Amino acid sequence: MSDSLRHADILALARTAGKVTVDGLAARFGVTVQTIRRDLTALDSMGQLSRVHGGAVLPSGTTNIAHAERRQLGAAAKARMAEAAAHEVQPGMTVFVGIGTSTEALAKALLHHSDLQVLTNNFHVAEILAANSGANLILTGGAYRRSDGGLVGPAAIATIRQFRCDLAVFGCSALDERGDMLDFDMAEVEVNRAILDHARRRILLADHSKLDRRAPVRVGSLSDVDLLITDRPLPSPLAEACAGWGTEVRAV
Repeated sequence: MSDSLRHADILALARTAGKVTVDGLAARFGVTVQTIRRDLTALDSMGQLSRVHGGAVLPSGTTNIAHAERRQLGAAAKARMAEAAAHEVQPGMTVFVGIGTSTEALAKALLHHSDLQVLTNNFHVAEILAANSGANLILTGGAYRRSDGGLVGPAAIATIRQFRCDLAVFGCSALDERGDMLDFDMAEVEVNRAILDHARRRILLADHSKLDRRAPVRVGSLSDVDLLITDRPLPSPLAEACAGWGTEVRAV
């Protein structure tokens, strides 16, 4: 296989999985790890992938991956995480569900829950839960973001501030080694900060790929979260920090 064809296949795999590894690619293509390292270095230099230890991820600098692509990335892990979060939702609760593809998976997991009030700034979440007659839906209002169906801005924040939710479930675009939650859009970050201040219990859904991504705007810290639901154990230093903060970490 030529380098250009292998590069195209590597990019396709990265878009599906979110990350590729040197060892996995070497085994898949039947080439040496040195060849794969050269491939990844070339793709990194062209801005098509970002090198990380042991492999590469999709670049994330200052713009997020398209919503349709994010919906496909790690879909099985997101479904497991969503089911775990759904078990935390009890009848009679008022639940905030934020923007993101993991929270959309949660909406699907809540389709058979009853006696709920769901506040959301995610148009896709509202569309999904419209099929659940046992859920009273409240959309925040705000500026509609066509890229992912999010509602942001002062109107969204003003609505959130009228509530004291029992539970808030949200996502982020990246997690750094210090436990900071990061995102790309300042308007979305302001909404998430408001819900952190107006929820009795806060759950973050973040799969392992968020540890390999970068984003520029700080939402807050994992110390602000009651429960992190992820798909793999955290690196030891971050897991120890979460234990010190009293943040429960659940890998599913």
